[in-house]
Amino acid sequence: MSIRVCVGGATGWTGESVVAAILASDEFELTGAVARRAAGQTVGDVRITAGVAEALREPADVYIDYTHPGTVYANVMCAIEAGVAAVVGTSGLTGREYGEIDEAARAAGVGVIAAGNFSITAALLKHFSGIAARHVPHWEIVDMASAGKPDAPSGTAQELAEFLGTVAANEFGRPVEDTLGSREARGATIGGAQVHSLRLPSYVISVESIFGLPGERLSIRHDAGSSAEPYVAGTLLAARLAPERVGLTQGLDRLLFE
Repeated sequence: MSIRVCVGGATGWTGESVVAAILASDEFELTGAVARRAAGQTVGDVRITAGVAEALREPADVYIDYTHPGTVYANVMCAIEAGVAAVVGTSGLTGREYGEIDEAARAAGVGVIAAGNFSITAALLKHFSGIAARHVPHWEIVDMASAGKPDAPSGTAQELAEFLGTVAANEFGRPVEDTLGSREARGATIGGAQVHSLRLPSYVISVESIFGLPGERLSIRHDAGSSAEPYVAGTLLAARLAPERVGLTQGLDRLLFE
């Protein structure tokens, strides 16, 4: 049987590519689509709705969210309450919100797979950075995205920083609170690392982890182009696995390397 999928943000930059891949697949079936501004239109044979609850009136096995940081939490909770597994590609969720999603998913007996970035090279950035953090105890993260991106840092950088904090303790040559001048110039402290967010035209998503030792330095960088294609395969892999899980799984690397 096909895996029945509802996509939130179905007409957006990434959601549109995910929908096209689902419609072209024999493994997945599109049963719902959410896009507030396109409500009432159709994609394939599916009528687009303005909200997740309405879309999930048609039975689905998994809900995929590529909407907006301001709506993703409510959308995912709506799917969980409906007993539907979820794949979260939208950034902007806080650690507290992820904890609440995990608790709700476990109580409902459904799986949620979330990633700041579902591309293979972003997963490799996180994986290789984790290896580096075990051997180089000094690192910072630079997060680059388009001028109009509303959240900072990006989900990719947030997930990376929090992950590295679980791998090893980052060491500072000078405590950040002892900074002379403007403390804000040292960036935000996330997971024990300083994260610096740039928002400029010409960037899509780029994240770089920089590790330093006396006399040497290592940089590991992921750059995304103007196409959403890199995110499709990872998203569909998560959609395939989410209905088999219970609770929250964070990071595409967890699916690829564990």
